[in-house]
Amino acid sequence: MKLSEKNKNFFDLVYQVCREIPYGRVSSYGAIANYLGSARGARMVGWAMNNAHGQQKFVPAHRVVNRNGQLTGKIHFSTPNEMEILLLKEGIKVKNDQIIDFKKVFWDPTTELSL
Repeated sequence: MKLSEKNKNFFDLVYQVCREIPYGRVSSYGAIANYLGSARGARMVGWAMNNAHGQQKFVPAHRVVNRNGQLTGKIHFSTPNEMEILLLKEGIKVKNDQIIDFKKVFWDPTTELSL
């Protein structure tokens, strides 16, 4: 996917927010989009996560999941289990591509970060 300048700027904002997600916590595409003022932009956040591997500065894309805690982005990692392995290393339990205790580990940038 080619990035327009508008999308590139949005993607950069997404990466900045993603880098703020604490170790051992996760956020969702929609929560990040909402924080950035694009309530219907969850899909754009997903596209940003798909391109996160190309960033010079590390983006912890494994900490971004769908609104139900499912590892829907796992297909964009180098192996089918890489996303789960990275989450497990941070103490986040996963079963059948679903985060266990999702509400407990969920991090909402709207309440955690100041605008």
